[in-house]
Amino acid sequence: MEFGQNFKKYRLQNGYTQKQVAEKLGIEQSNISDWENNVSRPEYENLIALARLYDETLESLLGLDNGEGV
Repeated sequence: MEFGQNFKKYRLQNGYTQKQVAEKLGIEQSNISDWENNVSRPEYENLIALARLYDETLESLLGLDNGEGV
């Protein structure tokens, strides 16, 4: 699974829109879209913020807890 698919999966599981996540992180909605479409990847600080927002580990968020990812 691509990182972007994980980001979208957790966002939807938590009932957030891209705009809501962007507002919570203090960034543009287009950044969330780019991450979910694998156009770009979030900076480290935003990865941590996403994991906290979704109440997930970084490993889970990145798909590393199931042998996928990097």
